[in-house]
Amino acid sequence: MPAFTAPDGTELAYHVLGGDGPPVVCLPGGPMQASAYLGELGGLSARRRLVLLDFRGTGDSALPEDPATFRCDRLVDDVEALRAHLDLETMDLLGHSAGTNPAVLYAARHPRRVDRLALIAPSAGAVGLTVPPQVRRETAQSRHEEPWFPTAFAALQDITTGRATADSWEAIAPFLYGRWDDTARAHHAAGASQRNDQAAAVFGGEGAFDPAATRGALAGLTAPVLLLAGEVDLNSPPPMVAEFAGLFAKAESVVQPGAGHFPWLDDPGRFVATVGDFLA
Repeated sequence: MPAFTAPDGTELAYHVLGGDGPPVVCLPGGPMQASAYLGELGGLSARRRLVLLDFRGTGDSALPEDPATFRCDRLVDDVEALRAHLDLETMDLLGHSAGTNPAVLYAARHPRRVDRLALIAPSAGAVGLTVPPQVRRETAQSRHEEPWFPTAFAALQDITTGRATADSWEAIAPFLYGRWDDTARAHHAAGASQRNDQAAAVFGGEGAFDPAATRGALAGLTAPVLLLAGEVDLNSPPPMVAEFAGLFAKAESVVQPGAGHFPWLDDPGRFVATVGDFLA
């Protein structure tokens, strides 16, 4: 297992999948979930060499001495240390879900180090975008024929009206996947053990984001950007992702039909074609 040392001395691990060619540095979401859930991104590793970072305190990476370094903006230094460790002058960068926040903060802080930026089912905290509850409910309604829908939608109603319990969040899990099958259930079940909840609580804490400054920096980013949304993803619904794309100078927003929050699981072939062609 390859590793490198972060600026504060924390040893961080990463995983390399695929063969020859320039790497794509991949930042997982969660937030603060081990990169294992990304798998080989539906087979993207057949087209590009993937370098999957385990953020500090997750997966095979060590815990830092200072828990404040779990904050999203502090993670940018770890990404830059990985680039230097890989001896890359510039790199392609891919982030998923909450991992798109450190990805865009990195692009804002180090724009000349980014060749291409792929944001998959992006979270938009770093740029101050939010999703209205009504948009989430409307997106959910497209699944009304699913057998699990009544229970899941009732839980979503509780969440969007401030009555959520721990059971509510578990009940909406089927909405995260285009198909709530055995593969999706296993993927969801593994997620809980891969996440560092203490780190996640710090990730978006006070001072982590400065949306106005980040938007200003991203407007001048010259690197091409792909933002991919799942058609039925409640977390990152297509209208928000399209709005996010408008913050960049050179961005393309793509909606993957029938996909949820993990589009490489729902239709690997379409996902690899879209992202692979963008990164080619």
